[in-house]
Amino acid sequence: QVQLVESGGGLAQAGGSLRLSCTASGRIFNRYVMGWFRQAPGKEREFVAGITWSGGRTAYGEPVKGRFTISRDNAKSTVYLQMNSLKLEDTAVYYCAADFRSDEMIGTARYLYGVWGQGTQVTVSS
Repeated sequence: QVQLVESGGGLAQAGGSLRLSCTASGRIFNRYVMGWFRQAPGKEREFVAGITWSGGRTAYGEPVKGRFTISRDNAKSTVYLQMNSLKLEDTAVYYCAADFRSDEMIGTARYLYGVWGQGTQVTVSS
């Protein structure tokens, strides 16, 4: 059983920064793509960022391009999301997710990701 645990959420001011982490544990045999999603109250869960196993390719949702950076350290089974220039509309619960079907194809659809973390709250205040 694979588990994902997020950390690093909290309260930040608009214009500030936060870094989220997500660590995988359990019996992992395959290489996998990692993604970050977020869900604000009353809204659909949306794709934020994704990264291939090698880290050579990344993808971002339009609202966060140029402000967020995804990275990973496979030796630590951890993926990171550096969030800069935070905006009020970044307030949401952030989830990390793993796509064990692929190691080099980043998908943006939720159904592609079979394992999810429990989520971590990010609140941006003015």
